[in-house]
Amino acid sequence: MSCDRMNINRSWDHIQAKYVGTGHSDMTKYEWASNHHRDSIASHLGHHDMLQFLAVAQGESIGRLRYQLLERMLQPCGPPPEKETDD
Repeated sequence: MSCDRMNINRSWDHIQAKYVGTGHSDMTKYEWASNHHRDSIASHLGHHDMLQFLAVAQGESIGRLRYQLLERMLQPCGPPPEKETDD
């Protein structure tokens, strides 16, 4: 039983090291949400049919929507929150 648990932990560490979006224990909610939004936007940009559907639904041209999505990838969740200092 404990052997299985060790294998799961090792594989989870390997997955976290290999893929950025899986996170780690020190990841903030803002960082996780930003990664999630960036992954979603990249998927929309990569699938032309989805991009075309979104453009028709929003009444925009595909090029303008692509530009808006690329702009949104810079800060998908807005500016980062203020870091608290323990002074």
